[in-house]
Amino acid sequence: MFRVKTSQASKVNFSERPVFLVDVRCRKARRFAALGKSKTVKVKTENEKRKNHPVTRSECHPSFWHKRRASAFSRVRRGVLIAFVLLAAILVGCRGGNVPAAAPVVETRVVTDDLGRQVTIPAKVTRVVSTAPSVTENIFAAGAGDRLVGVTTFCNYPEEAKSIAKIGDTMTPNMETIVALKPDIVFVSTASQIEAFTKTLDQNGIAVYVTNPISLTGVLKNLKQLGELFGTQDAADRLAADLQKRIDAVEQKLHSDKSSWNGRSGPSIPIFVQISREPLFTIGKQSFLTAMIQYADAYSVTDQVESAYPKLSKETALALNPDAIILSESDDNKEPNEVFKSSPAVKNGRIYKVNADLLSRPGPRLVDALEQIAKDLYPDKFK
Repeated sequence: MFRVKTSQASKVNFSERPVFLVDVRCRKARRFAALGKSKTVKVKTENEKRKNHPVTRSECHPSFWHKRRASAFSRVRRGVLIAFVLLAAILVGCRGGNVPAAAPVVETRVVTDDLGRQVTIPAKVTRVVSTAPSVTENIFAAGAGDRLVGVTTFCNYPEEAKSIAKIGDTMTPNMETIVALKPDIVFVSTASQIEAFTKTLDQNGIAVYVTNPISLTGVLKNLKQLGELFGTQDAADRLAADLQKRIDAVEQKLHSDKSSWNGRSGPSIPIFVQISREPLFTIGKQSFLTAMIQYADAYSVTDQVESAYPKLSKETALALNPDAIILSESDDNKEPNEVFKSSPAVKNGRIYKVNADLLSRPGPRLVDALEQIAKDLYPDKFK
């Protein structure tokens, strides 16, 4: 240790090399200098701890202000760095996976179904569900069978339909299964299904389209509509044109004598179509079969009965007295009901069986049924 007087600061022997001198700017040192008094300050060597030195502890020491400035700068720099990191995190988060990407805009169009409803569907339909065998057949026939992702347990034609996921039967389809399949459209065949389907499917953004052809002409029109809907117009139009040629061929053979046909007030052979034996069900005014039979130069004896498939009492059936009976062939419908045992149809053996699927499904195979019925009723004209 050695002593330094502030008043004699200029006489300090610098060879002794103290750590530092007292800063003359220090107010306390200047005060002592002005009074002519000396202020003894102890300065420690480099090997000693400087933190307890009275001068180094004083705010008068330049290192104090240097440290304060350095500390303030450090705090500012640290704050700027934190702000930069936070900003970078926000930008990365906006671009990254934490914020879901906006859903792609799907182009849509509006079509009209068979009930006249306006239905909004995707411009390109890729996934559909069918709730009826006839609808399934028509979609395949229109060239869009590969779009079907769900069908009913009754959908057995064509063969490819058997391998498609099942949604239950026609009347009680499983809605959870349908929604899980994520179809663009669910096709239904009757208006009665709309109430059960629409609310649930609308909530999931799934369109409901009703297809309900009520005649042979309606079947051909429906095929063309499906072609437009799926973008398979060429295939659908070719099929519709081919079916129309077959229908025309039947009419031509049955009505080659135009003078006779034009003078006829209506179809000539009264027939009864038996859908089931017990209970006795048949076709009525609203059935597509009623219109189809007329192409075979015949008419249904129940064509004025309201509803599509009425149930008849034996008293009503007994009074019908048909000339021919057509059975919708199934395990429980292989014979006419006993009420017809005295009818001309049974007496003359004019009982004809037609595959139930052909009669029950308004699709392309309905023309097969027409050709078969026409041949059965007028075998001489198809030799």
